[in-house]
Amino acid sequence: MTRNVLDEAHIHPAIRQSIADKHADIVQEVQAAVASNKVVVVGMTQNPFPRKARKALEAINAPFKYLEYGSYLSQWKRRNALKMWTGWPTFPMIFVKGTLVGGATDLQRLIDSGEFARMTAD
Repeated sequence: MTRNVLDEAHIHPAIRQSIADKHADIVQEVQAAVASNKVVVVGMTQNPFPRKARKALEAINAPFKYLEYGSYLSQWKRRNALKMWTGWPTFPMIFVKGTLVGGATDLQRLIDSGEFARMTAD
């Protein structure tokens, strides 16, 4: 799969660093969590889907790291950096062993099919 991302050659050199630095801290925090945890759920308050993902993981006693960034009315600009980094448009963003697997519905499908257990097996 190739993802449509604007080529750096089509970004004026004067703004490239500004783009790279915009809310880089949130992306780095998620990258660090993904590197040091088998399962990471990135969510936000008021959204029921991160809660559904956490409950699904708790139901199968799967350990996970949860990161929460604001609500519908706060930190949306910071969360946008995560959307741009992953290409995933909604929350939660669920990572399993460093791989973005999608959202709550996608996680439940992996659990139901047994693929989640295979992915997380040591």
